[in-house]
Formats: sequence, C-alpha cells, structure tokens
Amino acid sequence: MFVKDFKKNFYDAIQNQRVLVLVSFDVDALCACRILQYLFQCDQVLYTIVPVSGLEELERAFVENSEGIKHVVMINCGASVDVVEMLQPPEHIRFYISDSHRPVDIHNVYNAVQVKLLMKEEELTELPEYDEVFRDDSSDEDSGNESDSSERSGKKRRFDEAAIDRRREKRLWTENRNKVIFDYTKFTSYGTSSSLLMFELAWKMSKDTNDLLWLAIIGVSDQYVHFKTPRDKYMDDVMALQSHVARHNHRGDDEENLISINCLKIVFDEELTLTMYRHWSLFESICHSVGMACKFKVWTLKGQKKLNEFLAEMGMPLNQCKQKFSAMDTELKGNIKGMIQDQMNKYGLVMQDIVIPSFSAQYGYRNKLCATDAVYACCAVLEGTEKGKTPNDSFLDAVDILTRTNVAALEKGLELAKRQLKAVVTQVQTFLDMHQVISAGPFLYALIQEGTADVKFFSKVNCLIRLARFTLEAHCSVSRSKKARSLPLVLGAPLNTEQGTTLVIGIPPLELDDERKNFFGKAFEQAASSTNSRTHHDYFDSHVMEMKTDDRSKFFDALLNLLQT
Repeated sequence: MFVKDFKKNFYDAIQNQRVLVLVSFDVDALCACRILQYLFQCDQVLYTIVPVSGLEELERAFVENSEGIKHVVMINCGASVDVVEMLQPPEHIRFYISDSHRPVDIHNVYNAVQVKLLMKEEELTELPEYDEVFRDDSSDEDSGNESDSSERSGKKRRFDEAAIDRRREKRLWTENRNKVIFDYTKFTSYGTSSSLLMFELAWKMSKDTNDLLWLAIIGVSDQYVHFKTPRDKYMDDVMALQSHVARHNHRGDDEENLISINCLKIVFDEELTLTMYRHWSLFESICHSVGMACKFKVWTLKGQKKLNEFLAEMGMPLNQCKQKFSAMDTELKGNIKGMIQDQMNKYGLVMQDIVIPSFSAQYGYRNKLCATDAVYACCAVLEGTEKGKTPNDSFLDAVDILTRTNVAALEKGLELAKRQLKAVVTQVQTFLDMHQVISAGPFLYALIQEGTADVKFFSKVNCLIRLARFTLEAHCSVSRSKKARSLPLVLGAPLNTEQGTTLVIGIPPLELDDERKNFFGKAFEQAASSTNSRTHHDYFDSHVMEMKTDDRSKFFDALLNLLQT
C-alpha cells in the first residue's frame, strides 16, 4: 500500500519503537540511511542498521535482527519481491519500503496491512488493476464440492453448463493474469532517489539542514553517474533540489547573517562532465570521462593527436593540462568551461557532452567538491576490494566519506576511485584492441578474461555497470555498423575462480537512453531456465546475476535464440 503522508503514516507510527533498517549497498541508499539516522537521533528513536547486498542477506538479516521488532525500514531493497511471502513475518510486523527499483511487486502494492510503500504513487503508471491479478475463488471451490457430492451420491451425471462456464472463465482470467504480470514485469527501471524522498520528509518536519540537502544531492547524482535515470528525470530532480539550495542560501547581507567559512556552502552551477578533474589533471580527466574519451577515441594514436590539437586550439599548454588541476594557472582554471565551449563545434561536441547541471559543496578553504566526485569516491570505498575487509567494514568506511569533517577518508576514496577508473579505461582499450566486443545478432557481448589486471574491481556491480556503459559507447564510436547503437550489451566478469563463477550484467542500447528501461531481467531468467544453467539471481537488480562459468556458452546460445524471436 502506498503511504500518502510520510510523516503521519510512517514517521509518527515508528516513534517510541525500536526500528530495524535494512540498507542496500549503493550510494543513494547510504545517503537516505544517513538522513533517516539523523532524524532518528533528533527524536531519540532506537534503531539497528544492517547493510545487505542481496536477497539471501536480506532474509538472513531479518531473521537475525527481528526479535522484539515491530517496524522494518527497507532502503533500496525489497520492493521487487513479495516481502511477506519471502520473509514469512509475524502479523504484527510492518514493512516500510523506500526503494527506487521498478517494477514494484504487485503483492507489496496491494498488501494494505503489513507493507507500506514510501514512494511516489504517480510514478507507477503501468500498475495492473487489483481485479486483473487477484480474485476470490471460494465460489468455484463450492461449485466443485457440489459436483463431487453429486457424483458420490450415484446420481445420473448432469451436464453442468454453469460449472463449465466458471472453469472456462477462470482459465481465461488466469491466462490474462499471466500476460498482464509479464507485461508489467518485463522491463526494469528506477524511480525517484530514496535519499531525495527522505530529505523531503525531513523538510516537511522542519528538520532539514544543509548537510541533509547535500546527502540528497549525492543520492540523485548517484542515479545519474550509474545511468539509472534518464537525463530528463535527473533534470527534474535537480530543479527540485535547486529550490531547496536557494532557500538555504537565502540570507540577508547584514553581519548577523554572515556564514562562517566552516559552514557547508552548496552552490548550483553547470558542471563540466569531466570526471574528478578538480582532483586530477585535466588531461587524465578527459581520458577517463566516458563522453569526451569516446568523442576523441583517446585509446588510439589518432585520437590522442586529435585531443592534443583540441587542447592547443583552446590555448591550453600541455604542461598545464598534465599537472594537477589545483596547481594550474589561476586564469586558465577559471576559463576552462568557456575555452572548451569556444572550440566544441569544430570537434563535433554538443553542450550536453560538456556540461551538466549539478552542485558543488565547499567547507573551509579547501577545494570544492562536486556531487558526482563524492559519488565516485563513496562508491569506490563501498565496493572496496581491500584484503581483510568485510562488506560491513566497507559500508562504515563509506559512511565516513559522507561525514564532511573527515577529509582524509574522502581523499582516500578519491584516490581509490581514480584507480577504478584507470582499470575501466584499460579494460575498454583491451576490448577494442583485441576485438573482444562481439556481435551475436540481437545483442553485443564481451567477456573479461581470468587473470586480467585489476579484475577484482569488476566483481562489484556498480563498477561493472560503468565498464559496460563505457565499453558500449566506445564500441559504438568506432563501429562502422549503423546498427550498433540499437544493440544492448551483455558483459561477463570472473567472480570467484575457485568456485568457477561469473558475474553477468546486461545494459540497454544507447538509442533507448531517453527511457533507461532494461529488459535483461526476464531474458536472463528465461534463458537460464530453458537450458538448466546454474545461475543465482540474488541481486536487487534483476539484470545482474551470477552463473557457473561452465554453463556460459549454452546460456548465451539460449539468450541469442530468445532475443531473435
């Protein structure tokens, strides 16, 4: 059931109770969790936070922590499965689900007692009607019992037209139900960021602060960085956030209203789409930014030459470009955006390739931090591959990055993010140089070889998604086939060599970028079941799965046959 008033029907309901909070391993969920944590601390609500990476962990976390619990909050997990069926909770437990994954399971939508959905109802436009998916079969059973008793009594069997009509009508209803549910669940997508919804709750309670607003901005930016929502949806969310930023920044000019330099200051601006350029060199940033790198084809000698020409025509000396951005000449630093815009038409660039409306934060006299940079740093730590560290340790380290006073943790995260991005670009170059992006007809696929340098990064979902998107854009930029932009990509990476498992993800084609709907969840399910492939669908994203490496070839054959029809 959808919750219309978050404060009255959610927050007030859990006051004075101990709450279990289950949080998915993504940056948006982490930001939403931090906002909720702040609200709980304001009102002295007792809570337990448990990070979960998949459905099995979700089930285990609930079983281990549900004693004495009446309220369970799920952030970016739980919406796409029937939670009551999966967890079998006692009747007194209530689930509050704030999850951006779509579609939402119909049992969660129509459960009016135990499941409360903290999301925008108007976003679920394709929701089936209740009567299309649920019906009361008690009348059918009664008629069945009557006919059974009439047979047992030995009476002459009668041709019961009414019973036949009822059975026929039920069969047609069941067929229609299966079709309606298939149509509803065949595409996966994402709704409004959970951190934005939690911030709006804090705002309605008059407990919003600049720090909470910054968390919401990072959550929305996470959806943009990981290609979860279309650009139009991102722009709508940014505009909503901009009004809050303007409200928080609106102060008088007198001395009483002067902001201390140690306060967090958030600024809205058109940000360059250059990855972490404030913390890197301009040259490295261009080479590791998906849009610019693919426009210039920087992995080729010709592309490098073209990039050098572009920088020269901008009036940007190479020695300035290749040193750390913070050490560049002040005049050059301040004019970069204008210099790029002056030359963009000559090199086939459009405004969308160069700038994106975003936010930056500044506290103290240190460098500004852009929201997308915070996402990269937080995600790199959240998906840490350091030996001896558990996922829970990585979760706590990522929380430290969101604590603005912990500058050391942030800088460590930014360095780790750079290493991840270098690994991504190196792998893309390998794919293209070795012609390992193969067209299988209705889709493209590429497989990362075992023993590849930095393969550990690609055993994590978000990093693998960024690699898949970079690979697809890079392939389309060099492909002579006009069909390339209409083809989706399936990417496989070694997950556990000892167990012989592969992590497989599917992303939609570039020409469907305006929708960002993914059909691979259902396709993977059907291909696996038709070939009895040993797969494990444990992730909250259905277009991500684990499979036995030995079953890879028969799975891909089945997927090819399925997508050709």
